[in-house]
Amino acid sequence: MTDITLKLNADPYILSALREDVTSEDVTTNAIMPQSQPGQVDLIAKEDGILCGLDVFKRVFTLLDDSTEFEIFVKDGEEIHKGQKIAEVLGDIRTLLVGERTALNYLQRMSGIATMTRQMVKLLEGSKTKLLDTRKTTPNMRLFEKYAVKVGGATNHRYNLTDGILIKDNHIGAAGSITKAVQLARDYAPFVRKIEVETETIDQVKEALDAGAEIIMLDNMSHDTMKEAIALIGDRAETEISGNVTEENVAQIKDLGADYVSSGALTHSAPILDLSLKNLHPVD
Repeated sequence: MTDITLKLNADPYILSALREDVTSEDVTTNAIMPQSQPGQVDLIAKEDGILCGLDVFKRVFTLLDDSTEFEIFVKDGEEIHKGQKIAEVLGDIRTLLVGERTALNYLQRMSGIATMTRQMVKLLEGSKTKLLDTRKTTPNMRLFEKYAVKVGGATNHRYNLTDGILIKDNHIGAAGSITKAVQLARDYAPFVRKIEVETETIDQVKEALDAGAEIIMLDNMSHDTMKEAIALIGDRAETEISGNVTEENVAQIKDLGADYVSSGALTHSAPILDLSLKNLHPVD
């Protein structure tokens, strides 16, 4: 992440996370370390994966004390292996202790998402289909989780509700039909925005095409129905496959030739990547 992104967008969330962990004081650290003392601690990988979130990890400590220093041996997006030293952190021992858990929480979560994303991207290799995330993110973690998806090699879907038009089943119910919903969206929205429509049947695909949707989502369809729908759509619209797409089944749809496949599992089901701060010791 750039410094501007961190300062404008990430800092408020990081500060909130730190305040969640320290309501008035870190009583344990203050008891055993009442005075400032320079120290060093190592960031160690406890399992294999893809590293993501180093800028956020560093920001936790520098928001507490901007004199904290880092020696980094790996970059975001690179593979790491169990037992590997990723970085050394040098600063006031009190700062290192106070920021440890918050910094690791971000880094482990983001690295877990990047790792799972990289695995799913590899399963789609050889096809034209691009992997997308969704808005099924942890509240107040979307910025970090969607960044992790990009580091893992996939593409971000819309960031939030302001970012694009996606007419889903309940929008269709509210409007009365796909045709009406698309017309209302086209009348209201700026011309630079594409209109995507979620469909569940071939009849809905036909209606979305006739209404002029630029992207058609095939939601929770069978393999044969998706194949029929993609052939029907041809080059009249872009296609997105969605609905319970996981690491276990994503390879089964690569032969369909869809433009995109979206997976909420990237952000709602990725396990953390186990990382640890170890070997803290005073330095002169």
